[in-house]
Amino acid sequence: MQQSNTYIIIFTLIMTIFFGTLLSFTRMKLAPIQKVQVEIDTKKKILGAVMDISSLNPEEILETYENKMSSKVLDIKGNEFYQEDGSIYIAEEVNISKNYKINKDERLYPVFMYSDDGSSIDFYIFPMFGNGLWDWISGFVALDKDLNQIVGVAFDHKAETPGLGARISSNEIQDRYKGKKIFNELGNLVSIKMLKKENNEMLTLHEVDGMSGATITANGLNDMLKNYLDCYLPFIKKNQNQILLSNR
Repeated sequence: MQQSNTYIIIFTLIMTIFFGTLLSFTRMKLAPIQKVQVEIDTKKKILGAVMDISSLNPEEILETYENKMSSKVLDIKGNEFYQEDGSIYIAEEVNISKNYKINKDERLYPVFMYSDDGSSIDFYIFPMFGNGLWDWISGFVALDKDLNQIVGVAFDHKAETPGLGARISSNEIQDRYKGKKIFNELGNLVSIKMLKKENNEMLTLHEVDGMSGATITANGLNDMLKNYLDCYLPFIKKNQNQILLSNR
């Protein structure tokens, strides 16, 4: 039976309101759960740069993070950055991808510090963001207490090619960075460069083997590391100088 236009309009309006309300209610109920999952994922990546977390469940990840990690937010000069009212920024809540779109001099730079026993800092972990072949790439790079040698990395990506650029998130590629140094013998920041091919015979302390067929992703990774290490350099140098003074 053919319905009138008024009936159709009213029916459509009621259905739109009903399903719109249902979606809003569902989103409201799921929001806290999603927030917790994002928190766990972020802290999992940070911890993953310095320790094996494969055997930890979500509750253990949060507990380990609470017991062993501290953090702060820096400005481009390496000083702790505060909000206008004088309160601190929460490093874990800084959106690195949004910050990446801001001029580097105005960004927020979180730094995470790992202490095994709570008495001194063992590792410094720096979040980074950049561009791969198809979309964004990101990473957490952990340096030793002297802020020179890499103890671990945790790279991620959105849409790199499976079997090629997507390998940056594999243990195989990430393990290549362990033990590499970001400063040369003269104390100059040189970062770590991924080469164009694999199985190179002579690698320096500032180079890692490349990924066959993924040169653009490798270049993006190199740019990301160098760009962000440059931004964190004032903080790194300040802490290295403090270490030198304390050792005299």
